[in-house]
Amino acid sequence: MTVIKGILFDKDGTLFDFATTWEAWAHAFLTRLTNEDIPRATTIGAAIGFDYGAKSFSADSVVIAGTPKDVVMVLDQYFPEYSQEALIDLINEEAGSAPQIEVTPLVPFLTALKARGLHLGVATNDAEEPALAHLDSAGATHLFDFVAGFDSGFGGKPEPGQLIGFAQHVALDPATIAMIGDSTHDLLAAKAAGMLRVAVLTGMASADDLAPFADVVLPDISHLPDWLDGWNAQRG
Repeated sequence: MTVIKGILFDKDGTLFDFATTWEAWAHAFLTRLTNEDIPRATTIGAAIGFDYGAKSFSADSVVIAGTPKDVVMVLDQYFPEYSQEALIDLINEEAGSAPQIEVTPLVPFLTALKARGLHLGVATNDAEEPALAHLDSAGATHLFDFVAGFDSGFGGKPEPGQLIGFAQHVALDPATIAMIGDSTHDLLAAKAAGMLRVAVLTGMASADDLAPFADVVLPDISHLPDWLDGWNAQRG
């Protein structure tokens, strides 16, 4: 039986706390684009599943698992003065400076995984530039063999392009790779790529939401080493 040789992480809601980053982003972004017009920001926020006053997302918000392009498809009607490309640039600019709260201290966590001989990667529906900025802010970029955003040439999840790209980059059979994520998009991409599906509960989805699509549901990534030990021991 196959042991795990590679770990591919989603970013937001997996490596970083989703709410802290993206609720701050959405409020700042809408405030900026509406010139502090609170009623307008409230209306536009509702269209993307964000309560501007409460600074919180609904569970079905397009921001949670979608790409910036998906978000712009909703926002486009409200900002005819901007091209879609300009809106994506503004999203990425605000995202790059959004606060980051690590789910667990990333450098020691990832260093320990690397010490096991594992190849590590990130596959996110965020754009590549802010994704790298977020990883840089944690001092963790150098610990990854591969980082792909929705605009890196592999597409976005739930399509498997990023995942297949990682497998090819590190020369591993997808069956030896575990995809770790907090949304069904992550898990559906993993299934399509032929990877193990590991769900974590540090995003907006519940265990009941994720369990039907996952091989295992963990509270957060800090539980990954123990799970890896058990999985590999059964198959080594």
